[in-house]
Amino acid sequence: MKQASAKTEMSRFNISPDEDSSVSSNSHEYSSCPTKKVPIDSQYPDMDAESQNFLPDYHLDKKKYETDYHPGTASFGMSVFNLGNAIMGSGILGLSYAMANTGIALFVILLVAVSIFSLYSVHLLLKTANEGGSLVYEQLGYKAFGMPGKLAASISITMQNIGAMSSYLYIVKYELPIVIQAFMGANNGEWYVNGDYLVILVSVIIILPLSLLRNLGYLGYTSGFSLLCMVFFLIVVIYKKFQIPCPYIPNMDVILNETVSKVLNNTVGFLNTTAVVYNEDVCTPKYFVFNSQTVYAVPILTFAFVCHPAVLPMYEELKETVVLKMQGVANVSFLAMFIMYLLAALFGYLTFNVHVEPELLHTYSKVYKSDVILLIVRLAVLTAVTLTVPVVLFPIRTSVNQLLCASKEFSWIRHTIITVVLLACTNCLVIFVPTIRDIFGFIGASAAAMLIFILPSAFYIKLVKKEPMKSVQKIGASIFLCSGFFVMIGSLTLITLDWINNASQASDGH
Repeated sequence: MKQASAKTEMSRFNISPDEDSSVSSNSHEYSSCPTKKVPIDSQYPDMDAESQNFLPDYHLDKKKYETDYHPGTASFGMSVFNLGNAIMGSGILGLSYAMANTGIALFVILLVAVSIFSLYSVHLLLKTANEGGSLVYEQLGYKAFGMPGKLAASISITMQNIGAMSSYLYIVKYELPIVIQAFMGANNGEWYVNGDYLVILVSVIIILPLSLLRNLGYLGYTSGFSLLCMVFFLIVVIYKKFQIPCPYIPNMDVILNETVSKVLNNTVGFLNTTAVVYNEDVCTPKYFVFNSQTVYAVPILTFAFVCHPAVLPMYEELKETVVLKMQGVANVSFLAMFIMYLLAALFGYLTFNVHVEPELLHTYSKVYKSDVILLIVRLAVLTAVTLTVPVVLFPIRTSVNQLLCASKEFSWIRHTIITVVLLACTNCLVIFVPTIRDIFGFIGASAAAMLIFILPSAFYIKLVKKEPMKSVQKIGASIFLCSGFFVMIGSLTLITLDWINNASQASDGH
């Protein structure tokens, strides 16, 4: 007979006695927390989120979890939407830049490859969860490799979340000054349109108070709002492709506000003068491009597709906890995100070609000073990312708290110190790291590669005992594991070399 408290339990599975009693570095709130946008599950508003373990109750007499003990409540369609939320994040803003530095054909090849690899790793993760008897990413690491496995999973998830927080604050740094200039007509010299100052102000005035709360259940719909903002952004990107000429005209909205004759004269004059500045094929799309920035393409794509820590909790919430059904959810979600990513990258690239910036939305500020539609997009995206940062910070703080002080009671002093330190470190990253491209690149090459390639395949090889090492499945997982190390080491090496080269060029310039 179910108890009244059963709704706060995630106990459809049982765990063996050798399990680490301090398994969960996450609260139940983390169960619906994707790595990028980490929405908080508002199904459990009465829980003490900071102190609640992911697995509050479990039996110790069996190893495998029982799928019929506590039926989930999420339908197939809702699970597709939730996983879409988990996949979609700020990574979509960097895809046009990746296409500009790979070419359309190479980008499509890489996009297809990364999406298929991500789906395959979801498949490995689901099968491992069935065999390993846990729906917690870190706990699978503990079961497979002990404390080093748990730490590897926890650190990778934490790094991915810090990367997500940094990318959101980069959007604040890039876009909030443009919004303030549009409303107040301020010049670039004013302090209140300095992106660094604005990031600090937003962090102290809005993000810090929200982050200090022990339960963020009221922000449960933030990720849904973020997804809607990104869909709106995609529609605007497609629409603007047919409005902006190639090559684009700087401050086009200012020109259009003048008389028709003046617009024509200025346009003709601009095109005549730019014929010398631009290469004759500047508006011709490239299909294969190789340059120093091409190395960022794969990390940007892996960053955009990470959702794996959210897959297992969503699997647990399905009405029918069947691997094939959850794989179907993943297939539909990944297909939808694949289409959105491809359209956003393609139309953003076709609009600006080689002039696209690492953050696509900011590129439009070259053309429009105060376009109403883009202003609405910016306000919506800024609201979404500002409210999402505390949600992303929540599992990081809980993880740090569990690793450092798992046995201690809740303390507001420790809670505040961890929150302030995490937020301060993220602000420093945003202020001192030159561009969002570096965040996408480094996190995508390290934490995202771990979460997509290395950890799922390693857990599968270690925990799935019924298949011999010479089986096709184990050989495939081993190849996938090796390819993950190749992607991570190769990408990090090339990105580091690019940083060194840029630093040397900057020093020579002085």
